[in-house]
Amino acid sequence: MSHPHPDLPLPPPLPAGGLRIIPLGGLGEVGRNMAVLEYDGRLLIIDCGVLFPEDHQPGVDLILPDFSAIEDRLDDIDALVLTHGHEDHIGAVPYLLKLRGDIPVIGSRLTLAFLSAKLREHRITPVLRQVAEDDTLKVGNFDLEFVAVNHSIPDALAVAVTTGAGTVLHTGDFKMDQLPLDGRITDLRAFARLGEKGVDLFMVDSTNAEVPGFTTAEAEIGPVLENVFAAATGRLVVASFSSHVHRVQQVIDAAWANDRKVALVGRSMVRNMTIAAELGYLTVPEGVLVDVKRIDNYPPHEVVLMCTGSQGEPMAALSRIANKDHRVEVGPGDTVVLASSLIPGNENAVYRVINGLMRLGAQVVHQGNARVHVSGHASAGELLYCYNILRPRNVMPVHGEIRHLVANGALAVKTGVEANRVVLAEDGVVVDLVDGRAKIVGAVPCGYVYVDGSSIGEIDESDLKDRRILSEEGFISVFAVVDSSSGTIVAGPQIHARGLAESDEVLSNVVPQARDALAQALGEGSVDSHQLQQVLRRVVGRWAGTRLKRRPMIIPVVVVT
Repeated sequence: MSHPHPDLPLPPPLPAGGLRIIPLGGLGEVGRNMAVLEYDGRLLIIDCGVLFPEDHQPGVDLILPDFSAIEDRLDDIDALVLTHGHEDHIGAVPYLLKLRGDIPVIGSRLTLAFLSAKLREHRITPVLRQVAEDDTLKVGNFDLEFVAVNHSIPDALAVAVTTGAGTVLHTGDFKMDQLPLDGRITDLRAFARLGEKGVDLFMVDSTNAEVPGFTTAEAEIGPVLENVFAAATGRLVVASFSSHVHRVQQVIDAAWANDRKVALVGRSMVRNMTIAAELGYLTVPEGVLVDVKRIDNYPPHEVVLMCTGSQGEPMAALSRIANKDHRVEVGPGDTVVLASSLIPGNENAVYRVINGLMRLGAQVVHQGNARVHVSGHASAGELLYCYNILRPRNVMPVHGEIRHLVANGALAVKTGVEANRVVLAEDGVVVDLVDGRAKIVGAVPCGYVYVDGSSIGEIDESDLKDRRILSEEGFISVFAVVDSSSGTIVAGPQIHARGLAESDEVLSNVVPQARDALAQALGEGSVDSHQLQQVLRRVVGRWAGTRLKRRPMIIPVVVVT
């Protein structure tokens, strides 16, 4: 595991009466959110999510928080609190529960429903505790109070954690939409009440801290979608996150208004929306939903397909449609709507999908050319309101890249929070709240843990480097057989390449050099296969760098008889 801050020592023992915060994800990135709070020898975890891989992480399915800092303290965990049901907050829960299956998991009704469906796929039976806004709960050494917050998924909660060290308010993901589709606003009255009692540390969502003003209301998206639907003459495909209940509701409403049927595409989309409808978070008019297998029974202008893949994920439905690798096809006259914002790092993948769809003749509507999505996170104006309402003693921006955290910290200072009480930390950086003051005290190892097929944490950066070389630079194998008794070359060297544009004739130019170098090493008495392989690797690598201007992966094999 890598250490993100080698300049920081391991943290000292936690002082008596102090509260320790160890962020294991979500600080310095948008994803895999997880924070561990320690008080009097006991641990409370807030969120446990995944990060989705980028182009420079080929073959990786998911990226998990690094549990190594708590692996030897699993019995000290009193509970896991989940703020809401997005993958970057709940996606890694199955992997944590595989380490200790009876950790109590606390969350709202919809959050636990989404989680339960996920855990069934992992064959895990969890210990669940359902809560709602205004609920209070004592878990071990931690007194918890839950506060309603508005986000792009129903039932999101902030959590106030009170111990002998003071009160920490963790917002989770939130915004302050004053016209939410479900009528559930962020409870600023509760924020004010907590502020009056005293918030010693405010851990606050930073994703939109660089965006001035206020986040647009979700209610403004509905009319835009209805206009797009009314203008569409062919098949409609809308891509969104599989947990974005509000957006799916707006699509269903627009489809109903335009006499279209809606088919859900993608396993996670079907699973989550079925749960949301069963629990009453999604209202579906009678007869509007149809099975995707029946869409060919309807003319294109009577169909809307609601699918996953708005972030360009290669295996999601929209990417497969763009690559003509899906039973659903689009072409001239069809309209595709990407109803999501770009997560940092996903831009190239999303634009590839847009280009692929437009190449097929489809019209693509996205956030860049129409208001078909609004963010689920508070912009700078909303964050300023929160700081002024709460008047926190210390601030720790969370959930965002470094630029987001810095911008959020600057907003706190503008409202009167002392600069030395704004803690800018990253994953693995340990913060202690002692005597009302929060400060960085050290760091713990906190690297990326990759899920790669069935393996978890078995590949590392060196493996990914090899994959990148294979994908970008190609592969050359060199094979030879030598006689150790006579010191002669029995066969080879034979050279083969994959992923290089050059022909075999070009590769044959290096064979004499490889043979001479191998013969020289044998003449000097070297008969160790590893040493001889290194000789071939150096010769072929030098030639490839000079002649081909490339650095391919070189695999030499020397058999010594």
